[in-house]
Amino acid sequence: MRIDCLTLFPEMFESPLSHSIIKRAKEKQLVEIFLSNIRDFSANKHNNVDDKPYGGGPGMVVMPGPVFSCVEHIKTLSPDEPRIIILSPQGKVFNQKKAIELSSEKRLMFIAGRYEGFDERIREGLGAETISIGDYVLSGGELAAMVIIDAVIRLLPGALGGEDSAENDSFSDNLLEYPQYTRPEVFRDMKVPEILLSGNHAKIEQWRREQSLERTRKWRPDLLDGQDNKNPNQRG
Repeated sequence: MRIDCLTLFPEMFESPLSHSIIKRAKEKQLVEIFLSNIRDFSANKHNNVDDKPYGGGPGMVVMPGPVFSCVEHIKTLSPDEPRIIILSPQGKVFNQKKAIELSSEKRLMFIAGRYEGFDERIREGLGAETISIGDYVLSGGELAAMVIIDAVIRLLPGALGGEDSAENDSFSDNLLEYPQYTRPEVFRDMKVPEILLSGNHAKIEQWRREQSLERTRKWRPDLLDGQDNKNPNQRG
């Protein structure tokens, strides 16, 4: 997979995209990530990329010219047509289903804006998809892009250590993950549930399923949508 990030602050991406699972995925050549500064494609000597909104109002708006020039240049660097994504609180809210969908793409292109947003012609002219990571406002789209990139890369085959690691994550079957424990068996009078020490894998799997359902009912009942009717031994 190739991922292009178009931004006014490429330095924001450097550390988060250089560690842990993303670093290993890059080393395994499962993904290539390229950063491009939209400001480099400004048409004036001051490298301006924003201007006042037509009709008045507060703040500044990202102009279409630099973004189009940047996208058109970056497109030529790979034969695969990118799926273009704009990060904005106006978009559809990102979830695990969307992460799985994006993980099947050969090439993704994220456009992270600043200020009061993008000139609407950027979305229309590029045929871009708009995605939000939640109902709140950030200073720019960079952090949102990083969240999505992390969620997508960990789904690439071979990115995680265990083959079933991603399958057991929260939201993989629309349930929150069951509680996890490790050594010691007793910590400050808090004991690991006996079932996890039993060695009975069928019973353990049933317990985990029940715990996932219980947690989801308590913390995210909106996710259930029929999960209660499934067999406790059935995942997904």
